[in-house]
Amino acid sequence: MAQSSLPSSLSSSLASSVARSPLGTTLRWGATHGLMRAAIRRRVRAGNPDARLLLDPTMQADPFPHYERLRTTRPFATGAFARLTVHHDVATTVLRSDDFGVTHPTQVVPAPARAALALAGPTRHPGPIDPPSMLAVDAPAHPRYRKLVSRAFTARRVAALRERTTEIAQELLDDMDRDVRAGEPVDLVARYASLLPVTVISEMLGVPTSMREQFLAWGDGAATSLDMGLTRRAHASMERNLAALHDWMRDHLRRLRREPGDDLLSSLVGEVDDDGTGLTEQELVSTALLVLAAGFETTVNLIGNGTTQLFAHPEQRERLVAEPELWANAVDEVLRFDPPVERTARRARVDTEVAGEALAAGDLVVTVLAGANRDPRVFADPHVFDVGRENAREHLAFSSGPHFCLGAQLARMEGEVALRALFERHPRLAPAGAPRRRPTRILRGYTELPVRLTPAVTAVG
Repeated sequence: MAQSSLPSSLSSSLASSVARSPLGTTLRWGATHGLMRAAIRRRVRAGNPDARLLLDPTMQADPFPHYERLRTTRPFATGAFARLTVHHDVATTVLRSDDFGVTHPTQVVPAPARAALALAGPTRHPGPIDPPSMLAVDAPAHPRYRKLVSRAFTARRVAALRERTTEIAQELLDDMDRDVRAGEPVDLVARYASLLPVTVISEMLGVPTSMREQFLAWGDGAATSLDMGLTRRAHASMERNLAALHDWMRDHLRRLRREPGDDLLSSLVGEVDDDGTGLTEQELVSTALLVLAAGFETTVNLIGNGTTQLFAHPEQRERLVAEPELWANAVDEVLRFDPPVERTARRARVDTEVAGEALAAGDLVVTVLAGANRDPRVFADPHVFDVGRENAREHLAFSSGPHFCLGAQLARMEGEVALRALFERHPRLAPAGAPRRRPTRILRGYTELPVRLTPAVTAVG
């Protein structure tokens, strides 16, 4: 019997059963990542360089020569599956235009794959680019969600957090100094870059800081959900980590309903809109998880990327010693030069035109933020890392338009506090081996960054 002839209750029950079964997981992987991975490989064989970038760790480690080749085509180059732009003005136009909206994996797969997805049913544990996440919805849902959490990230709130963030940074540095002998290597990501932002956001949300290592492990395992073309094994690992995050957050929100505190999540549990309705349980869980994960995922990368750039440019470290007032600007230069997020996509909602090129409704455009940040039309000597760059703040590392990063002020403050405290405590900080990059394509950072805590002054006996 065809599914369309089943009673609606039975059809819904069947879809729910499939969605929860291993078959549903396999269908979802095959219809999205499996097909996409095969398509990427076909594009690579056909000579598409952007498709190669998605699979080649060497290109991913240094994608900027590739972006410069793309810059020779304006306004768009041919990406793996969509138009692609590395031009600052074109990217800004797309990100700010009401003619474009966000997209998610189910919208970019071919028709046969959509049929498989319909049979598989929706995932029980939506990721950060699946509805109802703020990253995957447009108006009217997006401004509704954003309004509910934006008050936690105002400039005044962030300024008030600076003192506590400085305390956390000093506590973590004290722990490293106590546990690690001078001259011995230590993983800066594990001991500092990851712990600082996850502690800050946990305290903001009313989440137990005793869970911070577990959140980091779950977040690291779920971060690949932003990428496409995952292997079956990587996809299964990602789903397990998302499931663990969802299950923990649901239980935590139930506890907050019984015993609310003075934190953002407690207020969200009882929040209502202007029409008297609040968030559904899934909307609440997705919003809470996005704020939690986004609160530390990209900042970990910012601190790690900033450290490696200051290692690579000792003259800039010396300038920061002489002009410490440049630390805030230095963070924006890190965000411009080596951003934590490489690219983001938008889909045309209507027939439109950008920089003289016509696009049809449904067309996909990838804005390469890391490429736009080195546009010579905006940034003089764009491949030079300069902590004193006057217009460093014009980067697109936080995107632009309606989906401009809600936590941008928080990330800037954390990055400034973390990097300044680190290099002032250890002015002779040095790498202690090759860093290891994260196996992600959208997020750019390090999973391991060995450093040596060399003392500033050597005692003379």
